[in-house]
Amino acid sequence: MKISGIRYLTKQGFENVWKNRMMAFASFCVLLVSILLVGISILFYININSMIGGVENKNEVIVYLDDNTTNAQILEMQSLLEQMDNVDKVEFYSKDKAFEDMKKSMNEYEELFTSLEGDNPLPDSFRLKIKDITLTSETVTLIEELDHVYSIRAAYDFVNILTEMKKIITLIASAIIIALAIVSMVIISNTTKASVFARRNEISIMKYVGATNAFIRIPFFVEGMITGMAAGAVATIITWIGYDAVVKLLTEEVNILNIIGTGSILPFGDIIIKVALSYIISGAVIGALGSVLSTRKHLNV
Repeated sequence: MKISGIRYLTKQGFENVWKNRMMAFASFCVLLVSILLVGISILFYININSMIGGVENKNEVIVYLDDNTTNAQILEMQSLLEQMDNVDKVEFYSKDKAFEDMKKSMNEYEELFTSLEGDNPLPDSFRLKIKDITLTSETVTLIEELDHVYSIRAAYDFVNILTEMKKIITLIASAIIIALAIVSMVIISNTTKASVFARRNEISIMKYVGATNAFIRIPFFVEGMITGMAAGAVATIITWIGYDAVVKLLTEEVNILNIIGTGSILPFGDIIIKVALSYIISGAVIGALGSVLSTRKHLNV
């Protein structure tokens, strides 16, 4: 097919959007809702995972040292801890600093601290950040084998709950996203079929006068692609407005995020390009292919 022919058919596709604006609008609405349902579900899942990751980053393993541990031994032990695969960060917390922090947080017990007469009962310690909290038990076992370890404190119950929560959320979110995707595809398919069915006589006439399948399909392809891209663009705007509103509500009103940390919520500005491209491309592909595939039945005349 010549370039002039493709240009003509593409122009016809644009004109068909306006000529068949009622069916095009119906397809637009269906695509818009479908993209929003699947897209928002995926964004929700991503943010839940990010928030859980934010809680994971707050998880610590504290290693208390023997009282007779020397500075040289402390440095050697810090080096060994930093070399462990599942240890992300090692911070030495001296007993003097721990004692000062305790006194600041317990001002009402000043007489008790004075009675100690400079005797610090607290041990030196290391605070570790773990890369993968599911491997906390294995990591603690390795640390216990090191010399000069007095005791180790790790929130095993917290780790287990968080791990199970992550598995459950992943399972539920995946099921919802797959179900919404299937439902959306069925609805889109039926809508595009209805749109093409309304112009079955037009397709039959073009076929009888000798038009090739490609000649007939290209305008439908262009029409579906334009409708899908428009739906994707509008879905991006709606998602942007709704996303920012929800984040603002959670940040200002929901106190639990003060514990989890609102920093774990992804700013929409950081992902807007990815979201927009995903919405527009998926809308264009689904709209174009749906329209083309729906013409197959009516081409057999």
